[in-house]
Amino acid sequence: MSPDEILSPREIEIASAYAQGDTYQAIAARLGIAPSTVRTHLATIYRKLEVSSKLDLHARLGGAQPASDMQTDHAAIISELALSLEEALRREQTLAEVLHIISRSRGDIDAVMSAILGFALDLCEAEFGILFEHHGQGRFAASHTRGIPTPFRDWFNAQGLFQAGPRTGLGRLAQSRSVVNIYDVRAEEIFQTDDPLRHATAVLGGARSFVAIPMMSGDTLVGAFTIYRQTVRPFSAQSTTLAQSFADQSVIALDNARMIDALRQKATRT
Repeated sequence: MSPDEILSPREIEIASAYAQGDTYQAIAARLGIAPSTVRTHLATIYRKLEVSSKLDLHARLGGAQPASDMQTDHAAIISELALSLEEALRREQTLAEVLHIISRSRGDIDAVMSAILGFALDLCEAEFGILFEHHGQGRFAASHTRGIPTPFRDWFNAQGLFQAGPRTGLGRLAQSRSVVNIYDVRAEEIFQTDDPLRHATAVLGGARSFVAIPMMSGDTLVGAFTIYRQTVRPFSAQSTTLAQSFADQSVIALDNARMIDALRQKATRT
């Protein structure tokens, strides 16, 4: 049977996009669904078409027949392992690409942070991200964003430097210097108060689940790397570890930009 006879129209659309190189995030944005839903569809597609890689999928959509018959009780396991392997390879390639971007940035911190946030949103299946700079005593400024809803971005622009309340995610991060993983920003008691940051996060940003990673330079908290989902879908340990990697690379990028700026200023004076 051909893929058109096996898959639904939505599955054909997702399979074609993925085989052509689109990411979960890109497919989800185009179809108005969550990245996790894209992955669920792909697991079903791999099982139905009896393929075990993106190359097999591309060939199958092009008219090739399955290489061998999968036993029905093994098909789901094989499809899951295949996707997990592809995701692991994509993570390794992405982290290497980020380091390459940092090394060639020449101090263009805006471009670097936009790229890092973009990769983080894709791999961690999040809708938007914010890099906050810490200015001491629980004060933050949203210095870089990616995918943020316009009303939420405008709110941060109007705030400039702001004080994060002690019960907010940023406030707790500033005190503990540790990861803050909030399952649902609307379910916490602080949402029922008049805290401006939590209200803006939930209402203007439409955020539900989010994770904040402390950005440390030695023993100093320099910022917070935060990514948000607009559905209640808590970040797993794997996603949090990935976000930590991107946070660490963000610190490297910031230190690199400061060093380049210092060298330029020294060259100008001499």
